[in-house]
Amino acid sequence: MPFNFAPLTAGTDPDRLREIIIAMEGALPPGSWPNWVLGNHDEPRIATRLGRDESGAMAVLLLTLRGTPTIYYGDEIGMVETEIPAELQQDPYGRRVPGQGRDGCRTPMQWSSATHAGFSSPDTPSTWLPVHGEYAASNVETELKDPASRLGLYRRLLRLRRAYPALHSGAVEVLPSARQVLAFRRSHPGDASFVVAANLSDTPARHETEGEVMAGTDHHREGHAFGGFLGPWEAVVLTES
Repeated sequence: MPFNFAPLTAGTDPDRLREIIIAMEGALPPGSWPNWVLGNHDEPRIATRLGRDESGAMAVLLLTLRGTPTIYYGDEIGMVETEIPAELQQDPYGRRVPGQGRDGCRTPMQWSSATHAGFSSPDTPSTWLPVHGEYAASNVETELKDPASRLGLYRRLLRLRRAYPALHSGAVEVLPSARQVLAFRRSHPGDASFVVAANLSDTPARHETEGEVMAGTDHHREGHAFGGFLGPWEAVVLTES
């Protein structure tokens, strides 16, 4: 399955993302299956490239579109770029062209606050690439305990996606919205109907849809009526009432 890099290059531009979703769904013949990519081993980390809040909103979109979402390891815990000194570069391109290497997004997965972020045994002198200096605060073990963490958001979205066919294989209908809001409906015969709305801006926005918040970047709103308000870079998954 060839990677669909269009969302990766669109950034957080709601107009461009709308165009990509509509074009992809319109181009696919019946029975075919799309995929979506926001990050990979050749691009700076999403949380660095887009911003932490921005990457949270984009995660909601990634995990509620039809098809296969591609999650680059570490994005689910909000890993950021690591500055790699020239003498530690492993990427051949970075060695040839200093400052242009791709190693910053290829550092060890941050599993815990232990030595080497739990990626290698404590008696290992060093890892292939150095772990990020803030791994003690951003790692799987720590984030599993925090519902407000990026990992908490990914896990809630993935649970919903597994539970409801509408959210992984149902129809996609892009909805009218304020310019800074990207919204679409997901529906499937015999299943619940959902609306996904993401405010892709740093100012509050409104989206006039009624329903209960099933998952979102602000976990405190989950289980409550939506009310039509979206904070800056806030995204929600609603059951339609």
